[in-house]
Order: sequence, then C-alpha cells, then structure tokens
Amino acid sequence: MITVSIMLATIIQALDGTIANVALPHMQGALSASQDQITWVLTSFIVAAAIATPLNGWLVDRFGLKHVFLVSVAGFTIASALCGLSMTLTEIVVARMLQGVFGAALVPLSQSVLLDINPREKHGSAMAVWGMGVMIGPILGPTLGGWLTDSASWRWVFFINLPIGAVAFYGIWRYIHAAAPARRVRFDMFGFVTLSVAIGALQMLLDRGEQNDWFGSTETWVELVLMLLAAAYFIGHTATRPAGQSFIDYRLLLNPNYVTGLVLIFIVGMVLFATRALMPTMLQGLMGYPAALAGLVTAPSGLGTMLAMLVVGRLTGNVDFRLLLGIGFAVTAFSLWQMTRYTLVLSQSDIVWPGIVQGIGLGLVFVPLSAATFATLSPQMRAEGTALYSLMRNIGSSIGIALVQTLLVRNTATAHASLTTHVTQANPALLDPSGPYSLATQAGAAMIDGEVARQAAMIAYVDDYWLMMLMTAAVIPLLLLIRPPKASAAPAPAEAAHLD
Repeated sequence: MITVSIMLATIIQALDGTIANVALPHMQGALSASQDQITWVLTSFIVAAAIATPLNGWLVDRFGLKHVFLVSVAGFTIASALCGLSMTLTEIVVARMLQGVFGAALVPLSQSVLLDINPREKHGSAMAVWGMGVMIGPILGPTLGGWLTDSASWRWVFFINLPIGAVAFYGIWRYIHAAAPARRVRFDMFGFVTLSVAIGALQMLLDRGEQNDWFGSTETWVELVLMLLAAAYFIGHTATRPAGQSFIDYRLLLNPNYVTGLVLIFIVGMVLFATRALMPTMLQGLMGYPAALAGLVTAPSGLGTMLAMLVVGRLTGNVDFRLLLGIGFAVTAFSLWQMTRYTLVLSQSDIVWPGIVQGIGLGLVFVPLSAATFATLSPQMRAEGTALYSLMRNIGSSIGIALVQTLLVRNTATAHASLTTHVTQANPALLDPSGPYSLATQAGAAMIDGEVARQAAMIAYVDDYWLMMLMTAAVIPLLLLIRPPKASAAPAPAEAAHLD
C-alpha cells in the first residue's frame, strides 16, 4: 500500500511535466494571452520545480519524510485545482509555480521511500516500479492531455489530479510511519539562495533561449552571467563549509558510484526527453500525421520501456550492474542509429520498431542505474541523494531539448542553403514546363521550395539523432567506474524506518 500510494503521487507529478503542452492553444484563447505569454505556463512550472528540488534533503532532515510528503501531495493537489479554476494568465502562472514547488519533492521522495522499505536485494524490483511511474508521464502526458482537452476542457488537464492526489494523500497518511526528524544541520540560507539563482537562471536560459535568439538577446546574457556568478559563489561557499553543514552535502560527491550515476542519468535525461520532443514534431510537421496517430505510433516505445523494467527488475542483484547498463546503453545507441536512417518515406512500422528498441534500451538502463547509484550510499543520505539525482535528470532533459531544438533550426537552415545550390536554371530537370517541379511556372517553383524545406528539415532531424547516438555510445566507458556493492549479511537498520 505504501508503494501504491507513493507511485500515485509520482505519476501525477510526472504527468504534469508534459500533459499541459497540448492544451496551450486552448489556454491561450481562454486566457486572452499571446504566444509568448502562454509559454510561461510551462516555464513557471519547470523553473519552480528545479529550484525547489534541492531543498528536499533539508526539509526531510528538519520535518521528517512523512510530513514533507503529505504537505507536498496536498499542496500539489490544491495547486492543480487552482490551475483549473484560473481565469487570467497571472493566476495560472502563479498556480503553476505552486505546482512546481510542491511537486518537486514527489519523485525523489518516492524513490527514497522505495529504497528504504525494501531490502537491498529487492532494490532492483523497487526501482523498476519507481521507473515505470516516472516514465509514464512523458509517455502518456501528451496523449492524455489531448484527449481531455478535446473531450472536455483544458481545465480537466489539471482537475484529473484531484482524485489521484486525494487517494495518494490518504495512503501516505495511513501507511507510512512518522519517524522522528533527524535535525542534524541548520539551514544554509546562502547556499540555498545561490544554488536557486543558478538553477533558475539556467532553466530560464534553456527554456527561452531559442525564442530569444540565444546570445543575440540581452536576456540570455543576463541569465548566463547570473548563473555563472551564483554557481561560483555556491561552489566556493560549499567547499569551505564543514562537512554536513552546507546546503548540498559535498560528501555525496566523494562516492564514485553516486557521481557516475549522476553523469549517466544526466545523459539518459537528455536522450529520453530529446527524442520524445523530436518525434511528434517530425511526424506531424513533415509527414502529415494527425496528433492522435502520432501518439499511437510513439506509444509502443513506452511499452518497451515498461516491459524491460519488469524483466530487469528481477535480474538486478543477480547480474552485474555494469553488464545490464552496458547492454542497455548499447541497445539505446542501436535504436538511435536506426533513426539516423530515417527518410521522408517511412511506414508506421519503421517508426514503431526503433521506438520499441529504444524503449527496451532505456528500460534496461533506468532500473540498474538507479540501483547502482544508491547501492553504496548510506540510508541517512538518501533523501538528499535522490533529490540531486532527480535534479540532474531534469537538467539533462532541459539541456537535451534545448540542444536538439536549436540544432534542428540551425541545421535546417544550413541544409536548405546547401540544397538550393542545386536548384538552378542549369539543371535541365527543372526546366520542363510540363513537370510538377518546373522553374518555368510559379506553382512549380513553390513546390520546389516546399520540397527543399522538407528535405532540409529531415536532414536536420537525422543530424540530431546522430548526435544523441554518439552521446549515448560515449558514456559506455564510464561504466568501468561503477563498483558493485559488497555483500551485506544484514540490511541497514534504517531500511525499514518507514514501515508502519
């Protein structure tokens, strides 16, 4: 019952990262907002969640895990209701910020609880359950959001959280035992402020960079300077504080398994969410797929992920972490290589099968990576460790999406310029007035321009898939840094701390 309760909380938070995207045009009309203004519905949630995520470790230390979990679920559910009831842009942006603040704790705390209530030999199965909850958001979010918006209203994108949040709140209140808070350290206000400014500026830069023409905009430069200064102050402050007295305990970074896990989950976040962002726009923009069909042909990727997680959850603990991770990254790289062979002439099976293969690869990575990252971390540091782990995954996804979208725009322009060098009067195939692509007629010239634009965009998509494939393959040697945990005769005393 603990697992069911906390996974419901995880699912509603993971869903809200993507479920509102497809409802933006409807919100824009209902709230009388411009295209630029309505994007703050997404930006406010992302930035608030990123800033609040590192705070989880201290909150659990100060108030106890159960109390933090209950307040987070209640606050997130109430904020969801406020989003659905919003009548102006300002109201929904403020409500989304509250959603981000309260929702930031749900994913890392659910991971921490699952690790605590299960013995070490079952951590693989526990992380499989947790991984399915985390992955269901980017998979079902756009499809569920589109269905709710079309069949009811965009407000139900948020109202759907209310019954789920209520059940999760009751389950956490009823079944999780309230352990006494540790209260080991005082709140490091300077560390929190500097880290918050750095993360907030980075998220703003990534989320609004393409829209602002990146470094052609004063806003981007201001955000970059703020991020660098705040990060420098935070690093200097943390390095000079006594162990355990800084906002982020630097002793976490002395654990090789944990640090390697942070790097790898950063890459997984980039590859997973970047692919999720690219595929629908490619299918709808270049191949004319309606939104519903685009969702159907990409959904099997999530099915592959969940099936792989179920299988690998049973293998983790019996098979070397590094072997499972190596196979997972290799399968993911292979699926991305398949995507580099995409053209404008694709059948639905050409889209479905590489997606399933990629889903299997990510499922093979996600579970053992989570188990390996925390295998050698003490239970007392799990709350802070899981918060930083989730933060790195989220930052990786933000950077990945910003990177592939920027390269897509720029590589499309470059490929378009290259292809147009072949569209000249010297090409006899383009001078036949009876042909559909004839420079001799206005309609023919327009068709040539449209086809060149489509081909250029396809080249840019393929370039993005090449980049992600190379990034995935490049991290495989890092697996040599992971060390399997030593066998323990008895579970750690804190592992059952949250059982009633």
